[in-house]
Amino acid sequence: MSLKERLDADLLNDEEDDEDTQEDKFLTFILGKEEYGIEIRFVTEIIGIQNITEVPDMPHYIKGVINLRGKVVPVMDVRLRFGVKERPYDDRTCIVVINIDDQSVGLIVDRVSEVLDIPKTEIEPPARVKKGENSRFIQGMGRVGEQVKILLNAHKLLFDEEQQY
Repeated sequence: MSLKERLDADLLNDEEDDEDTQEDKFLTFILGKEEYGIEIRFVTEIIGIQNITEVPDMPHYIKGVINLRGKVVPVMDVRLRFGVKERPYDDRTCIVVINIDDQSVGLIVDRVSEVLDIPKTEIEPPARVKKGENSRFIQGMGRVGEQVKILLNAHKLLFDEEQQY
């Protein structure tokens, strides 16, 4: 069973579970050399990269829209949202479709990793070294063994307006 099939199976199982069991679960994904997490309760599916239709007058990080089983879904390149250099999409590039406030959005990530349980006791507030462009998207830092996962605030990722510095 491939990683994508296992993750899809996890997502299906999670949909059947109560909200309580999804509380500490995060889908982790890679961007560059960093691993990020987003609450699983927002994730509806994971798909491979596909043809994206560009839409004029959108923010630079919105790559366009896709047709997902007859539904038009906007797609955001998370690298561009974070101000990270764009890279060519490849066969490991995925679109993580999330739904917040009845709005579906696809997040383009380098690759998806796994679903992790990260209890609240293992999550620390983000470090406040300096006010950075993408620090506002960080919900916390999750400790998983010897590793740290950057946990994102999905609502801010989608709905926060660009800030001018």
